[in-house]
Amino acid sequence: MKKQLKAQPKFTNEAQERAFWEEHDSTDYVDWGNAQNAVLPNLKPTTKTISLRLPQHLLDSIKSAANSRDVPYQSLIKVWLQEKLHGL
Repeated sequence: MKKQLKAQPKFTNEAQERAFWEEHDSTDYVDWGNAQNAVLPNLKPTTKTISLRLPQHLLDSIKSAANSRDVPYQSLIKVWLQEKLHGL
């Protein structure tokens, strides 16, 4: 037998909604069995700035490789890191 869902309350602001969902289980209000994956094509991943110390000769080699590919060296480092992670 299908579970009877409760009616979702109306909220006047986001803070009120956030407080409500912190205290209540969404499975009482939403049939997650009918949920679909959302596609957000314009969403950019959050980035975080880090400090990375590299030997000067290594940085020079990376910059040279990036220059030959006509891409910024930071972007090339990100691509290489991503490729290495997927290769594991």
